[in-house]
Amino acid sequence: MPKLRYIYQTIEFDNIDIHVKTLKDKQQYDEKCDLNPTAGISSANWSLFGVIWPSARILATLMNNYNIKDKRILEVGCGIALSSLVLNHRNANITTTDFNPEVKKFLNENTRINYGKVIPFECANWANSDDTLGKFDLIIASDILYEQFHLEDLSRFLNEHTNETCEIIIVDPGRGNHAKFSKMMVVLGYEHSQSEPLDTQEYLDEPFNGQVICYRKG
Repeated sequence: MPKLRYIYQTIEFDNIDIHVKTLKDKQQYDEKCDLNPTAGISSANWSLFGVIWPSARILATLMNNYNIKDKRILEVGCGIALSSLVLNHRNANITTTDFNPEVKKFLNENTRINYGKVIPFECANWANSDDTLGKFDLIIASDILYEQFHLEDLSRFLNEHTNETCEIIIVDPGRGNHAKFSKMMVVLGYEHSQSEPLDTQEYLDEPFNGQVICYRKG
């Protein structure tokens, strides 16, 4: 059985250094998961949580200076949870969720090497409500609009975990599903806006053709 390969890197956000352990690349797969399979996770998509995507880097950059005062924050589909690590450095009240249970191991290790406090994690399935999570003032996510058949479950999941006044921020790389998703969110009572992220050429190797999408209520 081949061993998983990892890399360690340091990502700078102004005067903040965030250290992360990630998978070496998207070709990694832990064959032990064949013995304890998780529905919906295959060898083809198992590694997707374990690398840092451009959308995640953009979201983390936004969170480095975002107003977090008195806000309970949830990162959905967090993967390596770069944004949550930035927010944790800022002493934010942050909780994370992801579908892949392997995320928790990386989250714990990356929190440790950044000398941060423990970040709560829930292994969440959008199709099933999780009453233990509670409600939030700010929900953030990156590159989660990748499958059309997920959109209805996702919109319902997000709506179930928003306070009466809440903002949802999603960085989407342009996978073609955000218009349909935004219509669902408008029906649920959210105002919708979108904009292009600024100055991504300073920290991304390639141009970013997506959008920062915001939904607000209250």
